[in-house]
Amino acid sequence: MNIVVCVKRVPMTQEVDLEIDPGKKDVKKDMLAHAINEWDNYAIEEAIQLQEKYGGRVTALTVGHEEDEEVLRRCLAMGADRAVRIDPGERALDSYVISRVLAHVIKGLEYDLVLTGVQADDLNNGAVGGMVAEHLGVPHGAVVIGVEPGEREIEIKVELEGGVNEVARLPLPALLSIQTGINEPRYVSIMGIRKAAKKELNAMALEDLGLSGDDLAPRTLVEEIYQPPETEGAEMIAGDAARVAEEILRIIKGKGVSV
Repeated sequence: MNIVVCVKRVPMTQEVDLEIDPGKKDVKKDMLAHAINEWDNYAIEEAIQLQEKYGGRVTALTVGHEEDEEVLRRCLAMGADRAVRIDPGERALDSYVISRVLAHVIKGLEYDLVLTGVQADDLNNGAVGGMVAEHLGVPHGAVVIGVEPGEREIEIKVELEGGVNEVARLPLPALLSIQTGINEPRYVSIMGIRKAAKKELNAMALEDLGLSGDDLAPRTLVEEIYQPPETEGAEMIAGDAARVAEEILRIIKGKGVSV
């Protein structure tokens, strides 16, 4: 089974005071540490486990600059066979453009299965996986927490709301967006790092892919990023139920809501 895994390098923003850059289009990332996107880490682990059980090749794929090869080398050290980076240059990227680029490259590869993370830690759009599947013309399963391949189809377990799961079968090839918790991602060993240094890692320029200007035109544009406004905090209402209800009605009416 040949599997392609789309991964992304993201800034680590936990417990960090974020600053907006002067252009107000993004946050300042030069002083932030970066790592593989958490959901993608589970996706690459799932691909390697499937490869160990059923054979085939695992290819890790990312759209990014040279420093983003860090996550590809991690994938290779975990057990992926090869990696590909598409350099976007200075071109603006949104979920649509990234999905177009990934799908274009994947079409040139031999694959039975494409895995992505459900979403990315930085923007939380959760859109790329479904868009890639649409561009490829293959069935798509989202928020997948279990995978069992068959001969010409794959059985998946999908996480729904309220602690409910569903089981579905998709014909191959297919694309799955992997949820965290589907497995336990392995640690990267020294031996894995040594082996990764000998594996194939190719880089290609976005302009060499032959995509049209319309394919590479973002569908979403960021007008401004800003910090949430500071508020005075919650107002605590004391008293019996009747007084609390009366006070809530007063506040609602004060906001201009008709009751």
